[in-house]
Amino acid sequence: MAKEVEGVIKLQIRGGQANPSPPVGPALGAKGVNIMEFCKQFNARTQEKAGKVIPAIITVYSDKSFDFVIKTPPAAVQLLEAAKLKGGSSEPNRDKVGAVTWEQIKTIAEDKMEDLNAFTIDSAMSMIAGTARSMGVTVKGKFPGNK
Repeated sequence: MAKEVEGVIKLQIRGGQANPSPPVGPALGAKGVNIMEFCKQFNARTQEKAGKVIPAIITVYSDKSFDFVIKTPPAAVQLLEAAKLKGGSSEPNRDKVGAVTWEQIKTIAEDKMEDLNAFTIDSAMSMIAGTARSMGVTVKGKFPGNK
């Protein structure tokens, strides 16, 4: 028989650095989950992505057991990394803070493809480019897709 789901928790944690302090501890403690067990499992599964922000979706069951799914790092974080920036623009329509190429956009789109609701790499690239524009990051060159 299937376990009854008690709740779903969404967190963004740095890879390999989960610990019982906020935001992890309070979010899991409220549902009665063994916090240290989650931290050990999360850190083991994200060791190769140490330091990167990684979204995790934790499903908590009625018997206080849990499962979690690890997603790819957010597009905004990857764009900041690609453009070598600390943060986005406070006024993205006026102040441009950096630039990325379509090759960098394609790399990010290929990485995020499983988490995006896009069927083609071209549509995924345009989604990532839209995120870049909303952060004040310019995309250099012409869109390579749909030739």
